[in-house]
Amino acid sequence: MATVKLENITKRFGDLIALDDITLDIRDEEFFVLLGQTGAGKTTTLRCIAGLDKPEEGTIYLDDVSVNDKTPAERDVAFVFQSHILYPHLSVYENMAFPLHPRKLSSEEIDRRVRDIAQMLHIEHLLMRTPNQLSGGETQRVGLGRAMVRRPQVFLMDEPISNLDAKLRTEMRAEIRWRQRDLGTTTFYVTHDQVEAMSMADRIAILEAGKIQQLGTPADIYNHPANLFVAGFVGNPSMNCIPSDISTDSGELRLTLVSNVGGNSITIQDEKITKALNNTNPDRDVVFGVHPEDVIVSHQSVSNAFQAEVYSVEPLGAETIVEVTLGADATGSHTILKACTTPNFEAEIGQHLYVTFVADRMHFFDKATGKAFL
Repeated sequence: MATVKLENITKRFGDLIALDDITLDIRDEEFFVLLGQTGAGKTTTLRCIAGLDKPEEGTIYLDDVSVNDKTPAERDVAFVFQSHILYPHLSVYENMAFPLHPRKLSSEEIDRRVRDIAQMLHIEHLLMRTPNQLSGGETQRVGLGRAMVRRPQVFLMDEPISNLDAKLRTEMRAEIRWRQRDLGTTTFYVTHDQVEAMSMADRIAILEAGKIQQLGTPADIYNHPANLFVAGFVGNPSMNCIPSDISTDSGELRLTLVSNVGGNSITIQDEKITKALNNTNPDRDVVFGVHPEDVIVSHQSVSNAFQAEVYSVEPLGAETIVEVTLGADATGSHTILKACTTPNFEAEIGQHLYVTFVADRMHFFDKATGKAFL
C-alpha cells in the first residue's frame, strides 16, 4: 500500500492563506482523519494530495517519493467526493467499471473486480439499475465501490457521508471503516463532524484556519486537548470552558469559577494538576475546562462542592444533560455549566444542586494563548 507525507505545505488563494506550513505523516494502512470546521482548509489539503491544486511551498510524498510534479492520474489515488456524481445514462455496473477501461484490463478482469467489490459492499442486486433508481445510501455505496475497484494506493475521502440522514451516516461510518480495514488501503478522510472523526480514526489532525491545532489518537485528543479551540470542538456536548481564578488558601490551591455574580469555589485535590498550576505564572488569567461527564451534580451535600441553580434539563434516553447556571448579568446572559448524568436523574428548573468535579479530570488553559497547562 502506501504512506503519505505532507512536508511544510503552504497553499494560497490570492491573499488568503488556505494552508499554513502543514506537516503530516500518514502511515501505511492507516485511517487518518482531518477534522475541522467549514473553511478550515480540509478539502484544499485533499486536492493538494490528489494533484488538483498545487501548493506554493512544501513537498508531498507518496511512499517517500515526491509527487509535486506528477499529474493526478500519475499519483494512484482515488478521490471519494461528498456528492457522488454517477453517470445517469450508465448502469451501476458500468459506472463502477468506468475507471478501469483506461487501464486496458481484460473484460474478464474488469468483471471480476466489479463483482468482487459489489459483493463486498452488498450491492450485487443493484448492478443493473441506473442511478435514478438508487437511494442515498445506495448511491454512496456505488460511489465508494467505483473508487475501490481501482485498487489505488490511497483513498482520499471528502465528507463522503455528510449528505445522508443520521441513521444512514451511522451505518456508513461502520461500513467504510470495516471495508478499509478489510482492504488495508491507506485512507485520508476529511470531515467537520467530530463524531465521525472520533469513531472512525486511527489518528486525527484538527485543522483550523489552515493550521494544525493538534494531532493524536481520538483518546489523546479527547482526554488531553492541546488548546481551547480543540477543547470546545471535540465532544458532544463539548467541554465546559469557564474563566476562573486560582488562589492559595492555607496551603491549598482553590479554583474559583468566575461568573457575573461572584464565584463558586472548590479545592484542587489532584497532585499532578496542583504541581502543574504551581509551576505557572500566578498572574496569568486561567480558563477552567471539564467534560460534562466529569461534572458531578447531586441533590445531597457532598464534600468540596458548591451550589448552583438548575437552568435546563434535557433527557436524551441514554443520559440526561443538566445545565446549571453560575449567574447572569444585567442583560440576562447566563454562565452555564453542563453535566451529563444518568438517565434516571431527576431535577427541576430553578432547583439548587451541589456541583463538583472528578478530581483528576480537570483541565486548565492560558486565557491569553489558549494553550493547555497540562
